[in-house]
Amino acid sequence: QVQLVESGGGLVQAGGSLRLSCVASGRTFGTYAMYWFRQAPGKERESVAAISGSGTMTYLQDSVKGRFTISRDNAQNTVYLQMNTLRPEDTAVYYCAASRYYRGSYGTINNMDYWGKGTLVTVSS
Repeated sequence: QVQLVESGGGLVQAGGSLRLSCVASGRTFGTYAMYWFRQAPGKERESVAAISGSGTMTYLQDSVKGRFTISRDNAQNTVYLQMNTLRPEDTAVYYCAASRYYRGSYGTINNMDYWGKGTLVTVSS
């Protein structure tokens, strides 16, 4: 069993930055691919970024390329989402998820093994 706890959300003005963190319990963190999803009000949950267990492969949704970066520190059991040049349309609850398999852009809500409870990001215009 893996427990995931996100932090780092908050209110920021458009153009600002936030760094989300997700800390995982357990000793097998490095064997899991990690994902960030987000869900805006009234919309479906969507994949934003993914990183393989070793960190050598990453995926970013087109709308965040050039602005967001995903990284991980396996020694600290932590995955990060650095979000720069934030836009009002980035407002959402951001969820961390873990999967035994790295699927890149094919990672969906249906093939994740564990989920965090989410952290709210609000970007004001």
